Amino acid sequence: MTDENTAPETTESDESRARALRASLDDYELDADDLALLQGDEVETTSDGGEAGLPVVAIVGRPNVGKSTIVNRIIGYRGAVVQDTPGVTRDRVAYPAEWNGRRFTLVDTGGWEVDVAGLDASVAAQAEIAVERADVVILVVDATVGATDTDERVVQMLRRSGKPVILAANKVDSRTQESDAAMLWSLGLGEPYPVSGLHGRGSGDLLDALLEVLPEVSAVANPLPADGPRRVALVGRPNVGKSSLLNQLAGEGRVVVNEIAGTTRDPVDELIEIHGRDWWFVDTAGIRRRVHKAEGADFYAVLRTQQALEKAEVAVVLVDASEPMTEQDVRVIQLAIDAGRALVIVFNKWDDVDEDRRLFLAREIEQELRRIEWAPMIRLSAKTGWHTNRLTRALDVALDSWDTRIPTGRLNAFLGEISAANPHPVRGGKQPRILFGTQISARPPRFVLFATGFIEHQYRRFIERKLRENFEFEGTPIEISVCVRERRQRK
Repeated sequence: MTDENTAPETTESDESRARALRASLDDYELDADDLALLQGDEVETTSDGGEAGLPVVAIVGRPNVGKSTIVNRIIGYRGAVVQDTPGVTRDRVAYPAEWNGRRFTLVDTGGWEVDVAGLDASVAAQAEIAVERADVVILVVDATVGATDTDERVVQMLRRSGKPVILAANKVDSRTQESDAAMLWSLGLGEPYPVSGLHGRGSGDLLDALLEVLPEVSAVANPLPADGPRRVALVGRPNVGKSSLLNQLAGEGRVVVNEIAGTTRDPVDELIEIHGRDWWFVDTAGIRRRVHKAEGADFYAVLRTQQALEKAEVAVVLVDASEPMTEQDVRVIQLAIDAGRALVIVFNKWDDVDEDRRLFLAREIEQELRRIEWAPMIRLSAKTGWHTNRLTRALDVALDSWDTRIPTGRLNAFLGEISAANPHPVRGGKQPRILFGTQISARPPRFVLFATGFIEHQYRRFIERKLRENFEFEGTPIEISVCVRERRQRK
């Protein structure tokens, strides 16, 4: 397995092929952001809070108000493209940002929306996660639409948080539209700052107002350790053995274990030494249902579990092997993937599994986890300690993949080979072609492909599968985004 320090070496043939592919881009329309990526100015993004001590600013608002456009305007490049993956929605992605010499972490969030059934709990869940981990919040409202019921509910959540809030009235593209922004005084958040995320109008005034309330040092930032113990979150449904596994690894009763499901309410951090190495393990509350269907203590336990998962580097999802897999098991696994964490799946209580159950379990894995076959899967018994020694090896494999970065030359040689052997299907008389690719970040690996047309989701999955086969991406999600560029018009 390779990592950032032992990335695949770029051969001379790889470099020459990469230069040839790069040269073909000269015939296509590229902007300054594209050129920065192509010149090797790598964009580091993370789903965590960012660098130590840097204040955290969350961009929030309902869908389609232009949050990502404002994020791109503030950070100065098309960072939000990393979320342009069909079928995958990222709740939060953090970017390093700077204004007038002040550095901070900017967090782009998913849209807040109340569904047709009026489930206020789902809105509260999003607010709890996005706002609680921020020092300052920028609320984005569409000035051309005005304040909606959803906007007002978001404001109520923000007021209860006690965090400073800056109101951005977006889509004010000209002076004549500033009267639309003035109508947003009705939200009671103070002066609305008219901005145009698309054109940049008013963004300087917005950022100046942000700096007035931005603290020098963050009160919430909790970065991933660089050289310290790796951080592992134990997640799963209630009563699958998370606390038992933690106690078994620690060699003593560090946390309460009970047959009653839901014993653990708050995440429990424990520094555990295994075979001479320290690991941070976080025992979390069991996720028994979707967050908007949870009530009372269960509701807040789910929120804390999600926060613990986002602060971790690798998620160990426990499944009760003695019982049939449920939809909730698959949902918890997807939660870890959506958070961008490295992933290890543990089938616990193997001492209670008989021969018949093993056959059924194999079928369940084939049916339910067919698209997650890249994750290491371990069978163990937390109660007896059987095969628990295999866990750290699986964690190392997943974390190495999570850290891996592929040199641009080697990546483009690879893309050229698979495109030649298996070109994209022709659609509507046109055949999209990959022009160039670059890896913009690791942890997890994120790739951007420049292409002549839209790359279908099925073909992206084919590229992802080939990436895993060629570069041994075992135990980490992979994100692939596409930038469609048009050929320059000849004069």
